[in-house]
Formats: sequence, structure tokens, C-alpha cells
Amino acid sequence: MATMSMRAAVLAGHGKPLQVKLVPRPGAGRGQLLVRLQACGICHSDVHIWKGDVRPPQAPEPFILGHEGVGVVTAIGEGVQGWTVGETIGVPWLHDTCLRCDECSDGYEAFCQHQRAHGLNVPGGFAEYVAVDAAFAVRLPSDVDPLATAPVMCAGVTAYGAIRRAGVTAGERLAVFGCGGLGLYAVQIAARMGVHVVAVDRDPAKLEHARRYGAAETEVAGEGLEQRLAENPGFQAAINFAPTTATWSAIVGSIRPRGRIVAAALVSDPVPLVQEWLTATGVTITGTSVGTRQEMREVVAMHAKQPLLNPIEEIDLSRATDALVALEAGKAPGRFVIRFKAG
Repeated sequence: MATMSMRAAVLAGHGKPLQVKLVPRPGAGRGQLLVRLQACGICHSDVHIWKGDVRPPQAPEPFILGHEGVGVVTAIGEGVQGWTVGETIGVPWLHDTCLRCDECSDGYEAFCQHQRAHGLNVPGGFAEYVAVDAAFAVRLPSDVDPLATAPVMCAGVTAYGAIRRAGVTAGERLAVFGCGGLGLYAVQIAARMGVHVVAVDRDPAKLEHARRYGAAETEVAGEGLEQRLAENPGFQAAINFAPTTATWSAIVGSIRPRGRIVAAALVSDPVPLVQEWLTATGVTITGTSVGTRQEMREVVAMHAKQPLLNPIEEIDLSRATDALVALEAGKAPGRFVIRFKAG
């Protein structure tokens, strides 16, 4: 019996163009669902994996990036209950976790140190089909827009998880640093909660989107930012979505005593931190990583009720490398989303 094939963009070497070719189609193993993808977003985490900044202990075969998928169930593996063929499904970052560590037991599986991710540890969504663990799959309404919903599977839930980690409530002031896809989702989520959001970015076009999406104020990053922010009463919370250390001094200068700083971007370089400042202010500094399954259910419900918006640029699978290059250069006009042809 001939092996079924599918079109996929395969990592041939770190930093090299992805190879779009036919590869064997996966099956639905035990506990898994096979998904025919309709769309898959391209995330900045994909850039880090593509460049080799983030590497798995053992590369998947084939090495297919992508963890923001939306599609339909086409096959159900042994032992799976509660799913039917034809249901609409989301493919998130988490493929599975150990389900045994303290983080998993406490409902914080996004911090599981033994997690496996789509597009990093197992083949991901830059392909027409992907196998997902049924316990971590995301059930979606049948009428969702695949292009608008795909980025919610990572960028949306990461932004939501960051808002939750920041602990902001109605009437508080939140500074959002970096208004790419994640930052714009965070602006919307916080604004819907009644939070006073100040959006910060170097790109006026992104700040215009932030204003339209609910930011009460905007600030252009650059010279004088720290002084301008310090003139405000101060922020109860600040979230950094910008993949740079350049925002750190402004974050520290703008946060109120007992404020909360949340790191949401993958920034590998160190930043200065004076412990005496922590003892004097009681500021809390923490990090966030994607989101939990409960947070995913909550953000999907929010999106279904009132879609979370982001500028979307639809592309073909053949343009995946171009999208990665644009993201690395900081020239992405919005969220790149691959659309797959029906078939």
C-alpha cells in the first residue's frame, strides 16, 4: 500500500530556506488526532527555532516548524474519546507535557520542563496535516475564521497568559512594551477588562493599531521614553513583548512600588538589576510562557464572543521563509498566516 504524502515546508538547515516538498503524511497514533490544516500562523518563536537559537535535544523527523494551526479532524487514534471526525480544532504550542511534575499537577503545564512542542520536538503546522495529542488539542467553534484564529493558538493565549500573570484589574495602569502580534492581543484583552493601557513601540503604524484596539495612550519608543513614562503616576504592571533589552530601563523607571513586571519575549541577553531597588520597592518580576489549557479555553471563548484582531497577511506555504526573514528583521506588517488549499 502506497504511503500517503503531504506538502510541507521542511527545515533543511538553521537559517537556510525551508524546503517545500512532499513528505509522508502522519497517522493518528494512540491518543492522537490527525488534523488537516486550513491555516497556520507564523510566530517569532518559529524564527528562533529556524535560526537555531532554540534547539530540541533531538530533532523531529521531518523537522517541520509551526504551532498556530487551525484545521479539521480527519482521523482519530486508538483510545481517544470525545472527538469526532470533521470537528474544527486548534493546534497549539504544547503537544504534550509529563502530567506528573508539580507544574503540571498545579495547572501550570506551560512551565513543565519536560514539555514537547509542535514545530520543535514533534513535527508542526507548516504542513497540510499534523498529528496532535488529543489531551492538548483545542476545540474550536465550527464557524471560526481560520486565518483570524490561527495566531490565537500561540500569540493570543501567550498574551492572555501574560495579562493573567500581571494580575491587572479594572482601573489599573498597564504598560505594554512591543506592539507586534502578541502586544496587540494584550492591548485588546486588557482594554476589555477596563485596564488603562499605554502601548509602547518604535513603529507608529503599530501604535495606530494599538489605539484602534483599545489603548488609552501610546508612546513612541526611543530617546526620552524613560523620562516621559516617569512623568506619569506610574504603572501597576508592565509586560515586555519586545525581543530586546532596550525596553528594560523604561520598564524599571515606570513601574510603581509593588508593581509587577512580566517578561513575555524571548530575550537571551542579561539586563541590569539592583537588588536594593527590589527591597525598596517590593516590585515583582516574573516570566510567562504560552498558556495553560484552561487559559486556552478562556481565550478561545473570548475570541468566539468578540474576535481578537490583528493585521493578517495571508501567504502560501512557499512564502514561509520570506515571512521568517521579515519577522527576524522586524519588518512584519502583522501576523503572517499560511492558508492551505482545501483537499
